[in-house]
Amino acid sequence: MCEANAYLIENNDQHLIMEAVDTIEPTEDGLKLVNIFGEQKFVKASIHALSLVDHKVYLKP
Repeated sequence: MCEANAYLIENNDQHLIMEAVDTIEPTEDGLKLVNIFGEQKFVKASIHALSLVDHKVYLKP
């Protein structure tokens, strides 16, 4: 599987905000995350880093 988990970085801490993320789309206010189950989440953040080998997406507000 090629899904990733999305983490929000705040105050040097990582908080898991969504598992099994399949799609990340830019919006006017941030990012729209969609997982393999069709669940959606809108986050006022930008992509900070990707760790594709570890299947992790790091976001910052």
